Amino acid sequence: MSHRLPRIQLLLTGNELMSGDTIDSNSALIARRLGELGLPVARKVTLGDDAGALERELREMANNADFLLVNGGLGPTVDDLTAEILARAAGVPLSEHPEALAHLETWCQRRQLPLNHANRKQAMLPAGADVVANPIGSAVGFALSLGSCRVVCTPGVPGELTAMLDDILVDLQQRWGLQGKRHILRLQTFGLGESTAQQMIADACPDWPPEVELGFRAGAPQLELKLAVDRSEYLPLRQRCLEQLESLFGDHIIGEGDASLASRVLELLAGRGETLTTAESCTGGRIASLLTQVPGSSAAFHAGFVTYHNTIKQRVLGVSEESLQRWGAVSEAVVREMALGALERASANYAIAVSGVAGPDGGSPDKPVGTVWLAWGSADDLKTRCLHWPVERTLFQTMVAAAGLDAIRRMLLGLPEDSRYFRQRKTSG
Repeated sequence: MSHRLPRIQLLLTGNELMSGDTIDSNSALIARRLGELGLPVARKVTLGDDAGALERELREMANNADFLLVNGGLGPTVDDLTAEILARAAGVPLSEHPEALAHLETWCQRRQLPLNHANRKQAMLPAGADVVANPIGSAVGFALSLGSCRVVCTPGVPGELTAMLDDILVDLQQRWGLQGKRHILRLQTFGLGESTAQQMIADACPDWPPEVELGFRAGAPQLELKLAVDRSEYLPLRQRCLEQLESLFGDHIIGEGDASLASRVLELLAGRGETLTTAESCTGGRIASLLTQVPGSSAAFHAGFVTYHNTIKQRVLGVSEESLQRWGAVSEAVVREMALGALERASANYAIAVSGVAGPDGGSPDKPVGTVWLAWGSADDLKTRCLHWPVERTLFQTMVAAAGLDAIRRMLLGLPEDSRYFRQRKTSG
């Protein structure tokens, strides 16, 4: 057992990764989880389903790493090559592994499926390999030493990899005598760009302590700030840094960890015993989708309405023909009526309503692409804003949905409604 940090490399396999049909989220997850242990990934390689190229790369990486995690290629089809390639590199035959076969039999029995020949292929592992349990999928993982390198092979299905990582990382820690873990605090924000946040911190905190690593992970719609320390004695210092950020960013902070705008809104509503409804046009149900992704969302979200065509706005939500004719669907009058109609029909306490021009066509000089009217609040306190987000269609929908959720979050917390991004995006309508 060694106390030095292992050299870690990742090998991702699959034609779907090379073609762009599948986005590689697995390596990001692996790197993030390793980072929590203070373990950097030295090298990452992605290859298609080419047996020769994979074998050459696996041999080279194993010669230059202590721990190699191979992701993908464990399924039942002919292009799932990982077991065969590792066996060839290790100079051992493939053989049916009793533990892997028992896992397959149980997996099929639970689903009342026959164990066919294609599935049985997943029990053929390199001789001498150790099984890595897969609590979800049909294909177990497996591990084998190749020279001085420990090679661990995992399936490419993200949910299965996630379920297996804890055991893999515990084994990694034990083999290399790694103590504890890195102390990482993740802070979720909305309404701040990465460069803006960095500049604000640089200006307000010029004496930022080197013991507290500051990181940024930009995404749509949230920006994550990461505060990390390697030793527990630095936790009080990290706490002081957190307090500085809270003072600096204030109402832009959603919460810690994996907090999202949707989860925070639902948490606040549930705490008050109140409910929210949505009336969406340009976002096509995006807000309702974000809410229902949160477990237990039915406690505070009972109904949402996607009223894309004007006739549906009238029939379902009671929007007046006069408002549509006089002001158009993208107008303050219409989103107010959408919100009020949704509140009445869902018997909810709060509503979010949006109607806009998502593009790329449909704009006009007075309502260019990216224009959106937003309404939020209760029947007695309904707010409206006209914003302009001139970005591509999907990002527009994402940001508008987030703005609606953030507006309700601010209302529930009693925070100022005129946020930084509202001031930046505000238009006269």
